[in-house]
Amino acid sequence: MKLLIVLTSHDQLGNTGEKTGFWLEELAAPYYAFKDAGVEMTLASPLGGQPPLDPKSDDPSAQTEATVRFKADPAALSILANTAKLADVVAADFDAVFYPGGHGPLWDLAEDPHSIALIETMLNSGKPVAAVCHAPGVLRHPKLADGTSVVAGKNVTGFTNTEEDAVGLTQVVPFLVEDMLKANGGNYSKLADWAPYVVTDGLLITGQNPASSEPAAHALMALLA
Repeated sequence: MKLLIVLTSHDQLGNTGEKTGFWLEELAAPYYAFKDAGVEMTLASPLGGQPPLDPKSDDPSAQTEATVRFKADPAALSILANTAKLADVVAADFDAVFYPGGHGPLWDLAEDPHSIALIETMLNSGKPVAAVCHAPGVLRHPKLADGTSVVAGKNVTGFTNTEEDAVGLTQVVPFLVEDMLKANGGNYSKLADWAPYVVTDGLLITGQNPASSEPAAHALMALLA
């Protein structure tokens, strides 16, 4: 199985002057779920090279067994430092795509024409797309062959309005993931804030928050099996 993992290249948290990027656990936990299952992974990002890490996800309080393992893994760090450019990625080379979150994707991947085309091509080819936490924001613009949103009528989840409020960024983000999924016709559901929650509907797999990243990886592998 060949899997593409798409990370953000965006490092500015709106006009706050603070940094953002991808969320470490949302890469590390799925990375090892896939690696330990023998999945062949390729990492990509809009700009290629080293994607920006959200500094809050590197805080000691946010560390997990997977993040500790990742940061001590030279091979993983080398792969991360040398992501492919998203524009050079060929969808036909992969069986599925996985999007880790962090706030960065709301600015770049949600609007990136290569990401939009990738998602459309994968779904129209019968290949699954998984996204966790803020990464379901990448489903904002992709359409199915009939012109409808890829989330219309689908059971989906993603970072909740109350979770965004809890981290104090409701007025900073370009859009709220929960509101966008509902506006595009998704059947949005959620559990309590920060509880792991994953929804699979057809080829779409979405996870609510960082705790949902590893369960989402297992859900993707189950779908491909």
